[in-house]
Amino acid sequence: MTSQVFYDLREQLDQYSIGFPATKSGVELKILEKLFSEEEAALYLNLSMTPETPKAVAQRLGREEGEIAGMLKRMAGKGLLFYSGGEDSLSYNVVPFVVGVYEHQVNVMDKELAELFDQYLLEALGRQGLSQFAPLRTIPVNQSIDHAWQIAPYEDLSAIIRVEDKIAVGNCVCKIQQKLLGKGCDKPVDVCFKFGSHADYYVDKGMARFITLDEAIQIIGKCDEAGLVPMPFVAQEIRTLCNCCGDCCGVLRTLKLDPRPVEKIISNYYAEVNRDECSACGTCEDRCQMEAIRVGESDVAEVNRDRCIGCGLCVTTCPSEAVSLAVKPEAERRVPPAKGKEFFMEMASRRGKSLIPLAIKKQSSG
Repeated sequence: MTSQVFYDLREQLDQYSIGFPATKSGVELKILEKLFSEEEAALYLNLSMTPETPKAVAQRLGREEGEIAGMLKRMAGKGLLFYSGGEDSLSYNVVPFVVGVYEHQVNVMDKELAELFDQYLLEALGRQGLSQFAPLRTIPVNQSIDHAWQIAPYEDLSAIIRVEDKIAVGNCVCKIQQKLLGKGCDKPVDVCFKFGSHADYYVDKGMARFITLDEAIQIIGKCDEAGLVPMPFVAQEIRTLCNCCGDCCGVLRTLKLDPRPVEKIISNYYAEVNRDECSACGTCEDRCQMEAIRVGESDVAEVNRDRCIGCGLCVTTCPSEAVSLAVKPEAERRVPPAKGKEFFMEMASRRGKSLIPLAIKKQSSG
């Protein structure tokens, strides 16, 4: 029988990012029981997104610092918490299930977890995700952008990479998860970027390796060639940059189920076709990860604006240069939140939630 602490943990995780909704089957509880011990779940309920030292947590809970320090270290080692700072000054904070705990299982993902996550994505997590903004946004492939435009730095792939002093790259958890199920694709796996403190975290846990700027640029080129969509975390402050495909990525797989994906993702561009130049070769149709382009009966590629997420993959390989990206009208553009916490607060508010740790919330109401 499932302990109450896992129901409470589900409730707290449902406050963050796109949430962690309940299901009739209880598959989400099976995921939590696989990842957390009861003791770890209880401690998670007393932690927040604000980094705290073991000493501060122990004092707040009235427990021994050594005991708390050991538990926090073990939980972080399992990818259940994020940590930052030096060895003698580590601070810990909770992370959402997506993007967070799930992605941190990249090195230990097994078939059981892969099956549980796929069931959960299709049963509830994807449906809830479709009711709000995706946790990732689309930025155009650099070669698809006319740099005469006034491009915001957070939408410029090259600028994002070049300003970072720490760059790491690791395997894509979505591709690993799908391969365990005998599904997915043959596109490159080692394509997920981490920057700054996230790079430190991923490298320290053996989930990524540090790379140079030149190596990063080469990988970006490889991703474009393979037809992967550049997708950073939704905020302007970027610490994660995924390169995604519609076969494996949980976000794109979910978006593809929506008749109007454009409404669920922040993207300020769309593809358009010069009908006089189009040779109807079908390259753009094959490259599109959202099934937004079709070669019609008139032998011209046609773009479905409801499905186009403005990644530019159709532009970079068009042999006749008939496809280009256009900037959306000002009324249709969206400015992403400056920081991740703003996104978390907005999503929590939409669902009538808060970011207050559940144990603290219960204490204040009791």
